[in-house]
Amino acid sequence: MDRRQSIFISCLLLLLATAPVAAETLKIGLNYPQTGRYKDQGLQQRLGAFLAVDEINAAGGIRGQEVELVIRNTGGDPDKGARNTADLIDNHNVGMVFGGVSSAVAISSGQAAKARDRIYFGTLTYSNATTGSAGHTHMFRECFNAWMAAKALSQYLSTDLANKKYFYITADYTWGWSTEKSVRKFSNTGDKNAHPGVTTPFPQAYIADFKDALEQADQSGAEVLVMVLFGDDMVRAITLAYEMGLKDKMQIVVPNITLGMARQAGPTIMEGVIGASPWVWQAPFQFGHERGQEFVKSFSSRYEMMPSTAAASAYSIVYQYKDAVERARSTETAALIDALEGHNYTLLKDEQTWRALDHQNQQTVYVVKSKPRDQVMAGELGNDYFEIISHLDAATAIQTPDEWRQERRETGKPLTLQ
Repeated sequence: MDRRQSIFISCLLLLLATAPVAAETLKIGLNYPQTGRYKDQGLQQRLGAFLAVDEINAAGGIRGQEVELVIRNTGGDPDKGARNTADLIDNHNVGMVFGGVSSAVAISSGQAAKARDRIYFGTLTYSNATTGSAGHTHMFRECFNAWMAAKALSQYLSTDLANKKYFYITADYTWGWSTEKSVRKFSNTGDKNAHPGVTTPFPQAYIADFKDALEQADQSGAEVLVMVLFGDDMVRAITLAYEMGLKDKMQIVVPNITLGMARQAGPTIMEGVIGASPWVWQAPFQFGHERGQEFVKSFSSRYEMMPSTAAASAYSIVYQYKDAVERARSTETAALIDALEGHNYTLLKDEQTWRALDHQNQQTVYVVKSKPRDQVMAGELGNDYFEIISHLDAATAIQTPDEWRQERRETGKPLTLQ
């Protein structure tokens, strides 16, 4: 080798050594129901998550790294959710996992994430247990819980529907139990003899199950029918209630209501139904939240539909993960937990807080009523289902520390997250 060749090779090696190397993508895992009875809420999570990822990547990623969304279908199965979470972390090295519609899925998935030292962000998981009796250091819930929804609803129920007889139809699993318990507590309908109810199987309820429950509701003489059902189950049951003429006899309350469920049932069936939600697309416009308005416009332009609670939750989680990584200057789980705990932020609505005590997102709760059909159809993309009839501020809605500790005490859990 002559001197010129030696110099050329040396320069080439130097260039290779100093050339910028493309950073690996920063992977995050979405664990959602692509199939099953909560598939509509799952699709909305996927759409919201992809919108956030695309926006973040277009703006330079997270600390210079492009974000990659790795998705898995839970099918609404808690065991599958846990297996998906393990796979996402063990085989794909995701920095965090988020998702869930069924609280049972979110709880099992969160436990699998904790075992692998990753954060799990719950999207639509309303059972009090998620950040209560089953809460732990690695679970953060973005949405409200059953307690918060019931407390907000009680403002309306205790005035407009005071001294009425209630009947409860409840999905027989953790979310259903805690939601019914919370609504009974705040509506003063805890006496099950005076305000009876029935459970329906989950996740394998059939039309016959809902018909039997609705016949019992009709025979009870109740004036208020509380349907603690979600997703396709709620749609099937409320459609049947309409066909049986029960809407003419009772005020129907759906404690956890979403735009997707309303769209599936349709404006005629949904008219006058009351429920609670952590976010509806009308809120940013009614209360002047500009960033929320931008999200609604971007989502509806891209997908030709209005975003639901599920879409907003997934979108917000991706941005909150980005924010935590940038503030912590690290993707290490311990650093992210420190960055999230007690953090106040404003994104799609007014101020929210990741409460350090239990990792419950402290936020305003909205009580909504489904509009008449003509107003729904005249609104944006035929999706203007909800009128916000009241709202409850974050500090009033959330459990107090003593109330949270009492729930932990009753289930034999430590009084701090472990």
